[in-house]
Amino acid sequence: MDESKPESAPVVPGEKRGCPEDEEDEAAVTKRAKLEDEHENGAPQGQMSGGEEEVEEEDGSGETFADMMKHGLTELDVGICKYVSSHEGFSGILKERYSDFVVHEISKEGKIVHLDDLSIPEEVQEAAAAAESPSPDCTVLTEEQKKQLGELQLFKNKESFVSIEGDESKEKRTLVHKAIKTQFPGLETKTEEKDGRKFIVAYHAAGKKALAAPRKHFWPKNRGSFCHFVLYKENKDTMDAINVLSKFLRLRPNMFSYMGTKDKRAITVQEIAVLKITAERLAHLNKCLMNLKVGNFSYKNHPLKLGELQGNHFTVVIRNISGTDTQVHQAMTSLKQTGFINYYGMQRFGTTAVPTQQVGRAILKNDWKQVVDLILKPRPGAEKEFLVRCREEWAKTQDPDAALKKLPNKRCVEGQLLRGLSQHGKNNIVTAFGLIPRNNRLMYIHSYQSVVWNTMVSRRIDAFGLTAVEGDLVLRGTKAHILSEEEAKSHSIHDIVMPLPGFDVIYPSHHVGKGYREMLSADGLDIDNMRHKIKDYSLAGAYRRVLIRPSDVSWEVIEYDDPKISLVHTDFEKIENKPAPVFNKEGKYRALRLEFSLPPSTYATMAIREVLKLDTSIKKQTQLNTTWLN
Repeated sequence: MDESKPESAPVVPGEKRGCPEDEEDEAAVTKRAKLEDEHENGAPQGQMSGGEEEVEEEDGSGETFADMMKHGLTELDVGICKYVSSHEGFSGILKERYSDFVVHEISKEGKIVHLDDLSIPEEVQEAAAAAESPSPDCTVLTEEQKKQLGELQLFKNKESFVSIEGDESKEKRTLVHKAIKTQFPGLETKTEEKDGRKFIVAYHAAGKKALAAPRKHFWPKNRGSFCHFVLYKENKDTMDAINVLSKFLRLRPNMFSYMGTKDKRAITVQEIAVLKITAERLAHLNKCLMNLKVGNFSYKNHPLKLGELQGNHFTVVIRNISGTDTQVHQAMTSLKQTGFINYYGMQRFGTTAVPTQQVGRAILKNDWKQVVDLILKPRPGAEKEFLVRCREEWAKTQDPDAALKKLPNKRCVEGQLLRGLSQHGKNNIVTAFGLIPRNNRLMYIHSYQSVVWNTMVSRRIDAFGLTAVEGDLVLRGTKAHILSEEEAKSHSIHDIVMPLPGFDVIYPSHHVGKGYREMLSADGLDIDNMRHKIKDYSLAGAYRRVLIRPSDVSWEVIEYDDPKISLVHTDFEKIENKPAPVFNKEGKYRALRLEFSLPPSTYATMAIREVLKLDTSIKKQTQLNTTWLN
């Protein structure tokens, strides 16, 4: 799930300092209110916002955020239209500040992941091995030499080398060479002779880049190959954060692994693993990074895999609520006891006038010309200025090279597609489209599946309410089973699943099942032929629970006077020993602070929607917040 844009006054974890490897101006991240083209795993994704003041586009036109979002989607556009609770809804503002939405990953062991330790781990096995067999590293270098070498490694001395007089014995000189390379990764050594004496000269072989990319081949055999760490990030999505770490460490992004992507417009905490990078190198980045922090280091023998997590724990602040304490209690009690419809949230469908599901539908129809047109054509609404120029150039010339020149960052979906068209020609769109990373391409067709699922579940709730009925589906192991009238009596709505369309699923036998066929047929697709001639785009389908009940639900109504203060005590604030926020008993504003845990692939915004009974789309939330600000 991917979220919206930078807050006007972000809470910055760590001081921004100059790093040798810091080539780009990371402070640009904090420039307020430059509307970003969102991507989940790099694919176009939506936003959840509210609380944005007027912002200027990069051309200085002064168009407000609300104006830019007037072309965005509403919940009705993607099939979200039903509630399961009977309480009266009330107004409130979601994500007025990104710090109002805090996500902690729940590990595969069931523990909530926190950043609470910035120290470098002691490697007990290594220390024990060293004690049994003392390394020459400890004895062949004096403390003064170690100090000089350490300063050389960090470019803190005036000279570009350190010279150490060597022993006549070649064996002893070899020990010095090994000691330097072992203790000071990034340094190289050579032996030079002067006035009949031999000297070992240590130097940086690759200039300042050596600090960012020291010798990678040295790795103790008894240390796990993967350094696992906790990533704390503010207002940055998971892939953006990994791209930053990759750049600073001189690594490919695929060296990192993780269990799930996290929201952008939020404070999130999750576990990451990286291959053969030391905790020291990672910890060094804490001095350089803005809105990111890493810690809780450990070495393990395995990477992380997508989907291994048990879920996420959310702490959410809904500001300026209008509901009475009784209304809040009724809403939260219903959420705890009954749950919410497990809709795919607005983040799944993009924010511009060309929703991602339209691209997905064109892919499934094998209409590749339309795929290119939908991705590259000009569109109204929220866009970065360089994307606007790129689209205009494409519309005018149909020249991929000319359009590509308008993009400062070629790694966006538009840039990857244009590069493919340039390399393979406009008549070879399938190959050109294949240059977009696989996960990004699949997000388009998954978005289409999600719209179908949302629409059909709304029909199911409308037709049969919260009762299991004959023809509904339940899971028995991994297979779906159609309930008989008698079986339905012993099941509840919490047992019922609905399919995402595909070639390996069955559909409800009641009239809602027929609705799938009707909807796909209207879109020019055959529900009986969901295998695509390109294997990647063949849809097997899946099953998804209709209702979800959150666990660990708690809430409180708090009052405050300053709308700019954070109302959540974050991991970073705790580790910095900063005090928790203090609330007034009779503040000017009221907020609902709630906590709950959800399984993977469910949307917290849909749980909040059930509480408020308000449209959670960025379009509606922006309109609501603009009215409140005025």
